[in-house]
Amino acid sequence: MFASASPDNLKQWKCPDGRFIQNLTGHNAIINCLAVNPEGVLVSGADNGTLHCWDWRTGYNFQRLQAPVQPGSMDSESGIFSMTFDHSGSRLITTEADKTIKIYREDDTATEETHPIHWRPEIIKRRKY
Repeated sequence: MFASASPDNLKQWKCPDGRFIQNLTGHNAIINCLAVNPEGVLVSGADNGTLHCWDWRTGYNFQRLQAPVQPGSMDSESGIFSMTFDHSGSRLITTEADKTIKIYREDDTATEETHPIHWRPEIIKRRKY
């Protein structure tokens, strides 16, 4: 499978015939980049500095982040141009419009009690891939 980004949503596709699987919606900006790690976390970055974390299998958007702007930069310089995960798959590296490279990591202290997931699927789960 693979994903593609567009101005308003992400699309998942099935190989080898390129069959459309589902839309992942939620960004309110142009999506510039995508990255996925071995655990099935898909992250999308947009022109307005938002990062959305998705579960690859279900399409559930479980976290949204706003990239902080470098001190002295304008808010309009919060766009995310590219991103990738490191070899461990636990750190996300981004290049951004404010001329910075940022590294995001997992919160090791997060638990189900401190960071509950409110599962409200908008997408009907399809057959397994």
